[in-house]
Amino acid sequence: MTLPFEVGVVVRDLASMERFYCEVIGCRPERRSRVPESVGGPAGLGGELEVVWLGVPSGGRVKLIRPRSAPVEVPAAAWSAGRPGLSYLTFHVDDTDPVVARLTAAGARPSRTPSWYPRTAAGISFWADPEGNVVELVDRRGGRPRQGHSN
Repeated sequence: MTLPFEVGVVVRDLASMERFYCEVIGCRPERRSRVPESVGGPAGLGGELEVVWLGVPSGGRVKLIRPRSAPVEVPAAAWSAGRPGLSYLTFHVDDTDPVVARLTAAGARPSRTPSWYPRTAAGISFWADPEGNVVELVDRRGGRPRQGHSN
C-alpha cells in the first residue's frame, strides 16, 4: 500500500456531512475534486461527482462523495452486524466525552446503548451521522466512562 486507507461514503448533503465529520468527529478537509462524467461514468461511479477527502487525525481518510444527481433513496434497515456489507465507521479516540458532547449538541443520538468492556478497558458507543450512517467511537482511556457511558 502506498497511501493511507480510505473509505467512501455517498452523501446527499455534502456541506452538512463535511461539517459533521470535521466539527463533531474531528476530521480535517484535505482535498476537493469534481470527477467529470467522462471519468465517473466509465469507472462505474454513476457519472459526475463531487468528492471531499477528510483526513482522520490518526491516519486514513473518509471520502465524502456527492453524485451530481441525488443518490437513490434506500429504505432504512435496522443496523446489525449480522447483515453483510459495510456496517459502520470506527474512530478510536483518547476520550469519547468531548466527542459525545459534540454529537449530543449536534442532535445525534446513540444508535445502541454505550458499553464499557473492563477486560479490554474500552468504551464503545454507536451513533448515527446526519444521513443515518453508523459511527462507532472506541475510547481506550483505561478508566470507567463518564457522561453516562456505562454498561
